[in-house]
Amino acid sequence: MELFTLTDIIKNSADFYPNNEAFKCEDTSVSYKELDVKTSQLAKCLIDSGVKKGDRIGIYLNRCIETAIAIYGILKAGAAYVPLDFSAPHQRTRFLIHNCSIAFLVTSNKQKRKIASLLDGSLSLKGIIGLTHDMPVKTISWDIVFNINLKNYQATKIIEDDLAYVMFTSGSTGTPKGIMHTHRSGLNYAKLSADLYRINPNDRIANHAPINFDISTFGYFSAPLAGASTVIITDAHTKFPVSLAKLMEKEKLTIWYSVPLALVQILLSGALDKINLNSLRWVLFGGEVFGLKYLEELIKKWPNAMFSNVYGPAEVNQCTYFNFNSISNVNSHLPIGKVWGNTEFKILDNDDKEVVKGEKGILVIRSGTMMQGYFNNESLTHQSFYKEQNTANLELKYYRTGDVVYENEDNDLVFAGRNDRQVKIRGFRIELDEIESILLKHPSVKEASVLVVEREDNNSMVYAAILLFPETITSITELMAFCKLHLPVYAVPDQIQIFESLPRTSSEKIDRNALIKLITKQ
Repeated sequence: MELFTLTDIIKNSADFYPNNEAFKCEDTSVSYKELDVKTSQLAKCLIDSGVKKGDRIGIYLNRCIETAIAIYGILKAGAAYVPLDFSAPHQRTRFLIHNCSIAFLVTSNKQKRKIASLLDGSLSLKGIIGLTHDMPVKTISWDIVFNINLKNYQATKIIEDDLAYVMFTSGSTGTPKGIMHTHRSGLNYAKLSADLYRINPNDRIANHAPINFDISTFGYFSAPLAGASTVIITDAHTKFPVSLAKLMEKEKLTIWYSVPLALVQILLSGALDKINLNSLRWVLFGGEVFGLKYLEELIKKWPNAMFSNVYGPAEVNQCTYFNFNSISNVNSHLPIGKVWGNTEFKILDNDDKEVVKGEKGILVIRSGTMMQGYFNNESLTHQSFYKEQNTANLELKYYRTGDVVYENEDNDLVFAGRNDRQVKIRGFRIELDEIESILLKHPSVKEASVLVVEREDNNSMVYAAILLFPETITSITELMAFCKLHLPVYAVPDQIQIFESLPRTSSEKIDRNALIKLITKQ
């Protein structure tokens, strides 16, 4: 069967691997045959409720089996799924629902209190799937969904350029930006990653990331493409490294993919000396720099596994890889490696001219895995692409990653920083300017400067320096609470400090370099 859309993945695996375990979470699992039926039932439920092709449907779920059913059920209905972070402030979630014109939510009874708090007069939701409790809008329980008769069900016609999902990330202006991926870009990613890491039907893959985090698509798209099993790691397990390590052993995982922090926490817990993980053949990580001393320890403990430094902004899914089983030849920076198939790159200077090999510049990527653009934001979409004409006078479009890289003597790309104020902390993309924008909305804050400060333990800390208006009174506790009300939990500053004055440049701007030196001396 030739695959053109993400929905073809489930149909194909249901035909070839009907009894294979598709997804498992704790003691609950679903086979590919069952998943094909359940996702069709959800699709019919959505279609019968008035969902049209191209509509956006929100997924408001913790890590559970229903996430997989929600993703593919929404896609089968011809709609696009929008993963919503259930730990985010309600104000942020309401903004996303409004911005995407989301009319339906897919959730579960575990989220009933948060859903009730979300609902107010400004939300124009038409229905909620997954609740058994009465709400101001129509609710349909999972039991009702799974009892739907599919006798007269007709699948929605979908083509590869149809919108598949919108994934939101931080925006420098304080407004989240929605990355639009089509069935084409999502399926291209699934094919390339499944091929690169040679995923097969016997693999058991850990899905550590929540669905609002882009690396979750590996477990939800790449693994099913190969008929493999995805083990969804529960929220509880992600918080306790020892129990997580035991789960890795119990499930006989063969492929792991997470941010480095999760692996470091497991390593430092000491649990790896008490379990057998000989089944592990690939350890994938991405989203931030991996400390070499920790990486070296993991390689010693898992000598049979191959490691892969995965790189790629959410706008292009993944675009480079660096596979290795030793870092003896690595000096100070682990390369992000080479671009994979169906992808090309350029390294440009500030004038959009290609740099000489070995020189640093901004990485731009052209790939079949590239996003369509930013939802409801044409100006940002236009700014984010570098365009050039080829010899046939056709326009070629590259995504501007904003990452500074250079090509080393082995033709590997090496990450060398950013050309803007975006950072990666604990695997999350954080716009420092977004945090500043939120702090400046507080009535007592006159100026705010948000920085990244390196701690003695080599971990990065988000630090906010505050200058208040004269004769105003507020506390650090109040400012923290204000941030938690408006920012996702991962973007809340680790430390806030109120100053009477801030160091300035000759042009009277806040001198961030001087401020960092001042902070580190304290």
